[in-house]
Amino acid sequence: MSHPQIVKVPLEGRAYDIVIGAGLIARAGAEIAARRKGLRVAVVTDETVAGLHLQPLLASLGEAGIDASPLVLPAGEKTKRFEELIRVCDHILESRLERGDAVVALGGGVIGDLSGFAAGIVRRGMRFIQVPTSLLAQVDSSVGGKTGINTAHGKNLIGVFHQPDLVLADTDVLDTLSKREFRAGYAEMAKYGLIDKPDFFEWLERNWQAVFAGGPERAQAIAISCQAKADVVIADERESGARALLNLGHTFGHALEAATGYDSRRLVHGEGVAIGMVLAYEFSARMNLASPDDAHRVSRHLRAVGLPTRLSDIEGGLPTTDMLMDHIGQDKKVQRGALTFILTRGIGASFIADDVPPSEVFRFLEEKRAS
Repeated sequence: MSHPQIVKVPLEGRAYDIVIGAGLIARAGAEIAARRKGLRVAVVTDETVAGLHLQPLLASLGEAGIDASPLVLPAGEKTKRFEELIRVCDHILESRLERGDAVVALGGGVIGDLSGFAAGIVRRGMRFIQVPTSLLAQVDSSVGGKTGINTAHGKNLIGVFHQPDLVLADTDVLDTLSKREFRAGYAEMAKYGLIDKPDFFEWLERNWQAVFAGGPERAQAIAISCQAKADVVIADERESGARALLNLGHTFGHALEAATGYDSRRLVHGEGVAIGMVLAYEFSARMNLASPDDAHRVSRHLRAVGLPTRLSDIEGGLPTTDMLMDHIGQDKKVQRGALTFILTRGIGASFIADDVPPSEVFRFLEEKRAS
């Protein structure tokens, strides 16, 4: 078995490791015990992941002498809501965990965001360990400390920043994902290249099939993605500046998720991000900031991978452009009513655009809906 790769996130006073490699769930207990002695934990997961990975994790924790209390929630984006947050908080308290104990999130982004929020507010902040089981969670949501839940007003509008103490990204578990789930995570991976790593995007264009096949390229791509996320988090932990670049494609994407009622049968997060990134590149070209060729290149690659890239790819239709604009207006990237988008001057040349004219966005979306 090859040695895992470790990406360090050296936040002052809250440094943690992202450990990437095969077989990490079976070694989770040893990895945790080596860093935190005497922990008791609540393991939060969902019904789908529990059937695949919960017992191996509990066995590993038990072997390391870590007492664990599991909670299994429904699967899906709709679990990120107040009712399930209350369930998680109650479970932690009923398990009589103390402030120095930990919440372990075993699952994808939904479980990680929800569990991290609970860990951040119960007893005013407990330890938090991420064991991400989706590609999207391994390269994005498990790193950086952003947690939250959705409401009818929008996605992730209620939450806290709460950094994990450890991230264990087991690359073996990715073989249990559906092709759709893996593709959705790949969108976030491609995002890092499109933000400021053109060489990485070009590498993905050449090697994406090997990443999907699970060779050494997969672990390499995950490590590059995690390092990219970690670098941004270190520079801007609470998204007051450069960290907003990580939202490339998300303002459009979150609006599309809200417009579909967070129905994963119609659209999952990574698919929304894929469409959103293409829209961001196309809007940049419309505003004469970038060449249309760049937008075509991004769309061509994401379509080759099997991701949706157009509004018309979303089954069931969308509400009016006015309603889409309302969802955009509720996004966290909006400040005092001014629209903020991540736009681009080319592949790997993204930037924060403040005060984007809503009228231009409206006309752009009207055209895209008609195409």
